[in-house]
Amino acid sequence: MKITFNFKPILQLSTLCAAAIMFASPAIAEAELVLSSWLPPTHPLVKNAIKPWAAQVSEATDGRVTVRVLGRPLGPPPTHFDLAKDGVADITYGLHSFNRDNRFLRSRVGQFSFLGDDASTASQAFWTVYSEQLDAQSEHQGVKLLSLFLHGPGMFNTGDRKIEIAENFNGLKIRTPGGYIAELSQALGSVTLFMSPGEVFEKLSRGVIDGVTFPYEGLKAFRLTGHIDYTMKVPGGLYNTSWFLVLNEGMWSKISTKDQAAIEAISGVAFAKLAGEAWNAADEAGLAAMKKAGIDIYEAPASVLSAIKRKAEPLEAAWYSAVKESGFDGKAALNTLRTKASE
Repeated sequence: MKITFNFKPILQLSTLCAAAIMFASPAIAEAELVLSSWLPPTHPLVKNAIKPWAAQVSEATDGRVTVRVLGRPLGPPPTHFDLAKDGVADITYGLHSFNRDNRFLRSRVGQFSFLGDDASTASQAFWTVYSEQLDAQSEHQGVKLLSLFLHGPGMFNTGDRKIEIAENFNGLKIRTPGGYIAELSQALGSVTLFMSPGEVFEKLSRGVIDGVTFPYEGLKAFRLTGHIDYTMKVPGGLYNTSWFLVLNEGMWSKISTKDQAAIEAISGVAFAKLAGEAWNAADEAGLAAMKKAGIDIYEAPASVLSAIKRKAEPLEAAWYSAVKESGFDGKAALNTLRTKASE
């Protein structure tokens, strides 16, 4: 008697079981995410925000997801968004204004003058307004937007020229991080140069530039106190810079839903608060170092402040018009940000 077996049902069952196992199990059991960091390892943002957050990721996911912060970056600072988008690094942070194209147009809401004097409050407000009112995620294609934040109020720092009247801006060669503050400085009569923060010391010490736009923290972090004589401040900051913390979209999709939720809970507004607190503490230390160095820190004279406001208004209006083309109310968003940042 010949016995025959029909393997088709067995194969079908095996296929179904394999599929069930695949979809029932987490996308990844464990993952080490590589974070490319371009600021010095001792910088307050890295030491007091990036690295603590990395530790929180491990804790929140019970060690299933960890973050390794590199001691050296995988590319220059302006490339860091694309490093995450292209999967060269898993996680990156950086300034929106470092990208010379216009892909982050709506992020400019966090760069204007007079936003607020407290970096933590302003950062939380920026996350809320940009992500909710201006759909920040849609401007960050190819990545999971983890958080957004601002540094402390930006100052106008110069060598041997004090800004006592608006005409004193004329001809000054000033390093800016690009974006709004570059356009404002140009409108006031200065010549702007773009360079990464690490390049500023050499250019300033050699007289290639006459000054730099930085918050208090920057003068200490990049060893500039010996080359700056005057720092002009305005209420709420002459400007600010908008920052992102992002994760490669493909890598994010491989993380289990449970761990995604855990990471989101410590990111977003929570990280914005943490980063802002790090900036506040750094600004306090920077201010102390500036005073020790004998830098003249002064309020913008009334006539200079009026000139800044006059030049700022058309830049804001042009931005309102640009974002309106995409269906967003920039003026309402900026008003909300200024209100929330001053609460």
